Amino acid sequence: MKEDFLKYQAQTTPHPLSLEVSHASGCYIYTTDDKKHLDFVAGVSACSLGHSHPKIVKAIKDQAGKYLHVMVYGEYAQAPAVELTKLLAAHLPDPLNKTYLVNSGTEAIEGSLKLARRATGRSEIIAARHAYHGNTMGSLSLMDFKERTKPFEPLVGDISFIEFNKESDLQKITTKTAAVILETIQGGAGFIIPTNDYLKKVSSRCKEVGALLILDEIQPGFGRTGKLFGFENFEVVPDIVALGKGMGGGLPIGAFSASEELMDLLMDNPKLGHITTFGGNPLIAAAALATLKEISETRIIPETLEKEKLFRKHLQHPLIKEIRGKGLMLALIMESAEIADRLILQAKEKELILFWLLFEKRAVRITPPLTISNEEIMKGCGIIVDILNKIKAGPGAVN
Repeated sequence: MKEDFLKYQAQTTPHPLSLEVSHASGCYIYTTDDKKHLDFVAGVSACSLGHSHPKIVKAIKDQAGKYLHVMVYGEYAQAPAVELTKLLAAHLPDPLNKTYLVNSGTEAIEGSLKLARRATGRSEIIAARHAYHGNTMGSLSLMDFKERTKPFEPLVGDISFIEFNKESDLQKITTKTAAVILETIQGGAGFIIPTNDYLKKVSSRCKEVGALLILDEIQPGFGRTGKLFGFENFEVVPDIVALGKGMGGGLPIGAFSASEELMDLLMDNPKLGHITTFGGNPLIAAAALATLKEISETRIIPETLEKEKLFRKHLQHPLIKEIRGKGLMLALIMESAEIADRLILQAKEKELILFWLLFEKRAVRITPPLTISNEEIMKGCGIIVDILNKIKAGPGAVN
């Protein structure tokens, strides 16, 4: 399978990890060579409830027996999508009471940008340096890394950048600005948390000049930071929130939510202001509804903060310079990029799945399923510490 994978399936890097997956369950991925890999990544924060969660699987099977795609988004009332958006409205703070369902996080960003320009009549979008919002053309335009964007230029115009957590940059937000878009917690940059009421201050400046605040919750959302939505940790409510990843319990989905007044602008002038064939797909909406119910109706969210403490307690090592993030959105900042690479690759051989972050090369991602047990946390941490001890001891050390 690996040979065909590399030959026929388009790749994203020259050296993919290439695990040959047989099946997955709970916090484990099983490979075709009968190995059982403890998953500390959860599909890059997507599998909130682990792999093949029985309630998600049941919801998928039940819906598959009723109907799949029947009509493009927004034309027919379909119970899974209606119930999902209604439950989201119950959990999101006012006035975020209307949701547009799409196929991925990057499409949620695209829709959010369009809505902001439509609502304000302005064109300038301000994003943060070292941000990552996706890889479609609009989302890619919000990235200030020339080495990644240059080959695809020209990108979407009238994009400006500010430094995350730098308050003096807020004066760059003016009456020409349609929206400021920020990750609630910067992901690819190294899980950078806003400090000193930064998000509140951005929100205040946006209100002052009539700009909208878009918060990208694609990674921190759905319980990963100890709140259902990451922005709840910082006592701020955006004008538009973009959702994705963990929302679908392992299936592809995205969404953007705003007030009814804002969202209704996409209905007219022009009609079909945003359109998608498969957004709100009933099978995927059913899985997302089951995911949201399980996360919101159990103790999964408060337990996330207790599990964070366990990770921090058991990942004490001289080669780990810092542990950034919140809840189960954590990044180990290693002494060097080389050590990060060695840890991730050697962990793979020890049947522990770790992964990189996009821009911070010293970082090692720790984003396991929210359902991970204390025993599984300690098992994985033990593997990490053992590998780091061997790296620290050097090549001449005796095992």
